[in-house]
Amino acid sequence: MQITNVFGGEHIPLSYEIFPPKGELPMEEAHDVLAELTKLDPAFVSVTYSAGGGGNTGFTSEIARLGRETFNLNMMAHLTCMGSTKDDVEDAIALMHERGVENVLALRGDPVPGKEARDFQFAKDLIPRLREAGFCVGAAAYPEGHAACLDLDEDVRHLKEKQDAGAQFLVTQLFFDNRYAYKFLDKCRAARIRIPITFGIMPFMSKAQVSRMVFMCGASLPSPLVKVLARWEHDPDSLRKAGIEYACQQLIGLAQHGVDGVHLYSMNKPDVAREIAEAVRPYL
Repeated sequence: MQITNVFGGEHIPLSYEIFPPKGELPMEEAHDVLAELTKLDPAFVSVTYSAGGGGNTGFTSEIARLGRETFNLNMMAHLTCMGSTKDDVEDAIALMHERGVENVLALRGDPVPGKEARDFQFAKDLIPRLREAGFCVGAAAYPEGHAACLDLDEDVRHLKEKQDAGAQFLVTQLFFDNRYAYKFLDKCRAARIRIPITFGIMPFMSKAQVSRMVFMCGASLPSPLVKVLARWEHDPDSLRKAGIEYACQQLIGLAQHGVDGVHLYSMNKPDVAREIAEAVRPYL
């Protein structure tokens, strides 16, 4: 099913993310995570592409196939284009078609050491080819602006270019302060970005995890979150509980604000996803 069909119904869609696990039995691990996510009735499940430009379209599309064929899930495969040639993209498209992928999240991806942008410099360059190939295509959005872009208004203009290139929905980067999301949504609508936007939240489990996300994504740390981290950083169980509660508060606030969708970066931890889903479902 195309992801565009999940928006606009009676309930706000809740989706999840899985990343290709490492180790000798990655597909077995992925199978177990998908089996648990299936119980949560996700609107869709996205499958990430490897960070750092390493490339893993084989694992990504295979996990998407597994979710669709074995669990009847609505799956979305990520695809990055930084450093890719037209032939690279055509090979990825052929593999996704072979494995029955219908939905793709078009991404620029991280810079590849020793490789410069080639036939595709930005996600907006990749989107038209994916639409032409018959995919339902989404793109990434950044409520606080992309880490490489210091002007949020300029970042929103880039987002409008993704819509104009053919993007059919947007999934945002994580953030810890909903006020940025609401301001971002207002800017998007003022810029005539009309496609659905689903907002991504990641529950924090450790201070180190939050620090990584802040430097990778440029997310701001609101005072309540700083206080939670300071209070519980040496008590893992309490910090885990606080992280889940904080994520639930964010998701409920977004739902009450009337966003198109909410997306949980569940870190291959279905137990965390289940706790959050049970808490927020009544509000969606």
